[in-house]
Amino acid sequence: MQTRSDEDIMMAVAQGELQLMAELFERYHKRIYNFLLQMVGDRAVCEDLTQNVFYKAIKYKHSYRGGKFVSWIFRIARNNLADHFEKQKRLNQNIDVEALGERPESVQAPNEEVAHLYQVMERLDVAEKELIIMHRLQGISYEDIAEMTGSTAGAVKVKAHRVVKKLRKIYFESA
Repeated sequence: MQTRSDEDIMMAVAQGELQLMAELFERYHKRIYNFLLQMVGDRAVCEDLTQNVFYKAIKYKHSYRGGKFVSWIFRIARNNLADHFEKQKRLNQNIDVEALGERPESVQAPNEEVAHLYQVMERLDVAEKELIIMHRLQGISYEDIAEMTGSTAGAVKVKAHRVVKKLRKIYFESA
């Protein structure tokens, strides 16, 4: 039996077959959660944010016009994350920079080099960190990231190259 593509399932959801969203949730909730956890570092917050991503996917199902589902759902996740940070800023709550620097418990460093790499990643700005997490840790293609960000695959590849170069420089300077 052939499995339906994410895009076919989402088109059916957009046309009212909401029960099919459960299949997309099963396929993507861990990836979305892990992306958000890498960006925020707080499990409880990430659980809420992940749930909100799928709530918004259902709420705005009519905005899905085809194209890669992974790009569409991660665009929702990125917007949700931006809304979260903006809300934190508006509530005048300080985001604990030290807490953001801690690796989530689910990411166990097998050795000191990996632990050091995670510490260095925290020194990147949010957009740089997001790019590295999406491409290197989540395996999202440059093309899909370009679709999410309204850029070109070439531009995303150049940015990724520059971020990796910066990361390498910081890594070896602080070793």
